[in-house]
Amino acid sequence: MPFSQLGLTKPLLQGVEAMGYGDPTPIQLRAIPPALEGKDLIASAQTGTGKTAAFALPTLQHLAEHGKCRCLVLEPTRELAMQVETAMRDFARFTNLKVASIYGGVGYGAQRTALREGMDILVATPGRLEDHLQQGTIRLNDISVLVLDEVDRMLDVGFLPPMRRIIAKCPKDRQTLFFSATLPPEIVELASFALRDPVRIEIGASRNVVSTVKHGVYVVDPGRKFDLLVALLTKSDFQSAIVFSRTKHGADKIAKRLRAQNHAVAVLHANRSQNQRIEALHGFKSGKYEVMVATDIAARGIDVAGVSHVFNYDIPQHPEDYVHRIGRTGRAQQTGDAFTLVTPEEIKKLTAIERFIGQKIEQLQIEGFQPPAQNSYNNQPARAQKVEPRLDGNRRFRPKKGFQRR
Repeated sequence: MPFSQLGLTKPLLQGVEAMGYGDPTPIQLRAIPPALEGKDLIASAQTGTGKTAAFALPTLQHLAEHGKCRCLVLEPTRELAMQVETAMRDFARFTNLKVASIYGGVGYGAQRTALREGMDILVATPGRLEDHLQQGTIRLNDISVLVLDEVDRMLDVGFLPPMRRIIAKCPKDRQTLFFSATLPPEIVELASFALRDPVRIEIGASRNVVSTVKHGVYVVDPGRKFDLLVALLTKSDFQSAIVFSRTKHGADKIAKRLRAQNHAVAVLHANRSQNQRIEALHGFKSGKYEVMVATDIAARGIDVAGVSHVFNYDIPQHPEDYVHRIGRTGRAQQTGDAFTLVTPEEIKKLTAIERFIGQKIEQLQIEGFQPPAQNSYNNQPARAQKVEPRLDGNRRFRPKKGFQRR
């Protein structure tokens, strides 16, 4: 079913077409019709499935014309707030609706000016929104659509109490759209507090790896891990790649060594300033940087269509982070490759990930990097590589004009 059959207005269909969207994803097909009817939603879907459009398009249609601030979208991080603001602006480009965002890590001046000038949709992080509420620069009396996005991530960063306070300040007679990749008990309790007779939508299992991602593991001696990463980058015909590090210091170290190998690299972690984070994301999206080195805290803040490869330089500490990390590629039904570098001492962590996702991750090999002799993965010799990176030994980095937004 194309977008044109979902009941969207012509200006929104023009916005969808201008953004290069094809057919709706499953979450969009199932969420947009009941949302257009004004029903509350609780939707569980994996990252990268098109959730932003699923709540943005029906919300924009409900608002129709410019007026008061009638929609509030809560996001867990400033990166996500900026990305959702940009996406909603793009969807609304053929309307007169206005979108603004407020988030921490920057000054209040420009945000106060935007709030005075007025908007129809406010995208905010809970902490900064509470600051403005206390200062009296924003009121929520006219909110008719409340969107709670990435709610499980809100729980991870401790935003559950401020979310409850913010929800309580919104009018009871409103539509609430609730999106979360997972639904632990605390989130189910919040949903019962925020929603009225919601339509329940579940797309896939939150523990499953997106089917468009090919993923495998390389077992390697700790001292050869960086050399293996460089070899994989050299042999992979990647468009853009994200390398995940367990620590901020490790991310900086990896980035420094990759730059020495003539890679164009950006870094994203909690110790980077707001301007540095904005520049890194913008440069990665535009093609200025071919590689982004990031920590888990930034994993869900990277929403870039066209990421072809993910490399887990450090195996994730928590099994669920594996799904979140490799979900940065293979987004919006595109294909992608994800590879994890594991030392023999980390085999137990790998086994825990396999139990979590309910499948065995294939062990791969690359010439010149035989698995260590003490490798006990599967209690058998490592299998020959079946899922090889696309080869292009003479690949040179050529900056791109930019990626299509999903």
